[in-house]
Amino acid sequence: MEYLSMSKEVSEALALNKPIVALESTIISHGFNYPENLETAQTCEKIIRDAGAVPATIAIIGGKIKVGLSTDEVEFLATTKGIRKCSRRDVAAIISQKGDGATTVSGTMMFAEMAGIKVFATGGIGGVHRNAETTFDISADLEELAQTKVAVVCAGAKSILDIPLTLEYLETAGVPVIGYNTDDFPNFYTRKSGMKVDYNLPTTKAIADVVFTSHKLKLKGGILVCNPIPQDAELDYDFIQAKVETAVQESIDKGIRGKESTPFLLAKLHDITQGKSVVANKALVFNNARVAAEIAAELVKM
Repeated sequence: MEYLSMSKEVSEALALNKPIVALESTIISHGFNYPENLETAQTCEKIIRDAGAVPATIAIIGGKIKVGLSTDEVEFLATTKGIRKCSRRDVAAIISQKGDGATTVSGTMMFAEMAGIKVFATGGIGGVHRNAETTFDISADLEELAQTKVAVVCAGAKSILDIPLTLEYLETAGVPVIGYNTDDFPNFYTRKSGMKVDYNLPTTKAIADVVFTSHKLKLKGGILVCNPIPQDAELDYDFIQAKVETAVQESIDKGIRGKESTPFLLAKLHDITQGKSVVANKALVFNNARVAAEIAAELVKM
């Protein structure tokens, strides 16, 4: 494809049927401050390699879809201000202008499918925002899950969202929600949200079997794999919910909406939890990278 540029490592892994895990790039450009963002990206890639898989961090750089970033390209995203968040609606405009874009869950899924990568590790998906009945603020991640055939390993949906409505949307869209060793839908910073997953599967092999079967059946859409934050890293449920309520109310008071909502809310949580949310965020991202690599390794055996 004219616009798609894969690294040598990713190209060889695809040719040799090696396990590959896609990684998003908004976590680098918008998720953490420098140098934490760079260190987090490097650690995710190392965890995936240590688990026997190939990491494929994805972004648009200079108008090219890059699948498998070099060290310099990751550092560029980590240190450059003003890089656009890129979901499906932004792709053609950014590429045609030879611009740079950090891919969201939506954008990363789209490019992973283009490249033939079946497993993607992220922190938490976007979803239906609180007060969406009046704002109609619903993440493009949900529509992407409905149509793009990639398994997304996450720690549930971000705690700033309306979890029940997010799950209702996923059900309507026909997206299976699988818990890895959990009946409970994880709530990003906490292991439970009070809601349930569709299926609780005990091994990464069992999850890979679902992904494999879905591909064999040629079913449309992705699979959401929910991997709870490690127990020793989770935050107290009442503590984080109170902080989320405070952050959401401030965003309403300031009129912050749309794609600006999530970065604002996560940054606000960082401040009002005195950094506890960032520590938890990194722990769950690393855990998801490991589990995604294990799923990818099982998948290539099939």
